[in-house]
Parts: sequence; structure tokens; C-alpha cells
Amino acid sequence: MDTERPSPRFSGIDVWEPLDALDAMIEGQFAAVAAVRAARRDILRAVLAMEKRLASGGRLVYAGAGTSGRLAVQDGAELMPTFSWPKERLVLLLAGGDEAMVQAVEGAEDETHRAAQLIRVEHGVGANDVLIAVAASGKTPFTLSALREAKKLGALTVGIANNADTPLLLEADRPICLETGSEPIAGSTRMNAGTAQRVTLAMLSSLVMIRLGRVYEGLMVEVQAVNAKLVGRREKMLVHLTGKDLSAVREALAQTGGNIKLAMLLLQGCALDEASALLERTGGRLREALTLAGRDGGAG
Repeated sequence: MDTERPSPRFSGIDVWEPLDALDAMIEGQFAAVAAVRAARRDILRAVLAMEKRLASGGRLVYAGAGTSGRLAVQDGAELMPTFSWPKERLVLLLAGGDEAMVQAVEGAEDETHRAAQLIRVEHGVGANDVLIAVAASGKTPFTLSALREAKKLGALTVGIANNADTPLLLEADRPICLETGSEPIAGSTRMNAGTAQRVTLAMLSSLVMIRLGRVYEGLMVEVQAVNAKLVGRREKMLVHLTGKDLSAVREALAQTGGNIKLAMLLLQGCALDEASALLERTGGRLREALTLAGRDGGAG
């Protein structure tokens, strides 16, 4: 596997000047991002397929082990506060469980039976769901077992790996190969491979959320205001989008329980029941709701 192969280029990295070592590792990070760009059409195909399942009420399921699993879980966990993705529509499967987020759990990545049990029994993954399976090697037993079980149950499977022609990519419905090659420190896939995975996961989930109408005018109109900073951001967002003063914005947010989309429609002249009906009709897409209401959403 390329990710495990020692590279002659880095064989003396432990005796290099520190700045030279840093430069070499930074170059690797640029190469990792380039690998993501090279896979962008596969990423797009995955997003479009994911959109169809998720628009029908499906769940997002992330699965992985070790570094890849932690990156997958991190990406999934950020969807709730950023896009208000429902907790009940998110499943995060990390080999070894929560403990594995902060330390290696011996033998966890080999637990194929546990992976299958999580998919079939504990979470009842089905045809509307999307599984994103991540493994640098492309053959981690836990991750591969989760993908195979989900596929049997009709879920859409997306496989992300850093080695070509590996089982995860060959068996996934939507494979994404990130060819990052050998690492500056052989086998340390938290480096180049990990960076490519992290960027790909962020691109996948962010574009899906955009496609599902959870972003408007480049703003997080579904953000959960869980602290004072985000409460202020929510208010500034509406002032920016509508041109209304802060008192009007706060009143609209109070009427809607802090719902930015509903508040936006109220500030554009809709009644609360009308605003709710418009968002229901458009699947939560604010731009479409504004169009149906005859408002363009501009400041004024």
C-alpha cells in the first residue's frame, strides 16, 4: 500500500534541519489537497447521490477506525451545531466506541462482527440511509464490515480511501480515491492521508447541506445559537440579510423561537403561519420560500 510504503525522499528526515523537515511536511499537505481536487468529480457524484437519500428523510452514518474513524466522527459531530442536522438522523460509528476518540483501543479495528451488529441491529440502517466509510488502507476490517452490511440493507455507501483498487473502493456505491502516496513518516496516515480525508469529508457534508437548503447567501441559516457569540451572529445575519434594525430582528427571533429562516420570512412581511407553511412546502429551502412569498430576500 502506498500509504505504508517508506519513501527514499524522507529517509533522512530525522537528521534534517528542522525548517527543511517542516517544508517537506507542508509540501505534503499541499499534495494532499491536490489529491482531493483530483477526486472532485467522484466527490460530486457522491454528493448528488447522498442528496436524494437524505432529502427523503434518510440518516447520515459515518464509520471508521483509528485516525480515519476519528476524522469521520468529528465531521459528523459538527453537522448538528453548524447546520442543525437532527441528532436522530446522525449515526457515528467508531471502532472501539467513545473511548477510541482519545486513545487507541486494542483490536477494535478487527471487530467485524461488532460493526455488522451496529449497522443491522443497534441502528437498523436501511434503504434511505447513507453510510460514509473511511479507511486510509481501504481494507480496515471494522470499516469494511460496516460498509458491506449497510450495502446489504440497501443503504447508499460512500467509500473514502487513500489506496487504489482496495476493497472499500471496489465495493462502495460511490468510491472516492485520494491518492496521497507515501507519508513523510511512513505509515502515519494522520498526515497526508488524514488531511485529504478531512478535506473530503468537509466538502462532502458541506455541499450536501448546501444542496439541502441549509445555507443561504453563504450564511449558516440553520446555526444553533448555543452561546452568546452565536446569538449575536444570528442577529447580525438577519440585519445583514434584511436591512432591518436590531430591535425588529430580535422581535422576529423571539416570535419564532430563534429560527432564522422563519424570522427572515417574518421580517419580509410574512405572517408566522404563512412562513411555516412556505418552509414546509419548500423542504426548508429559504430562497425558494422567499420566491414563493414574492420577496427577493434583499435588504430593505
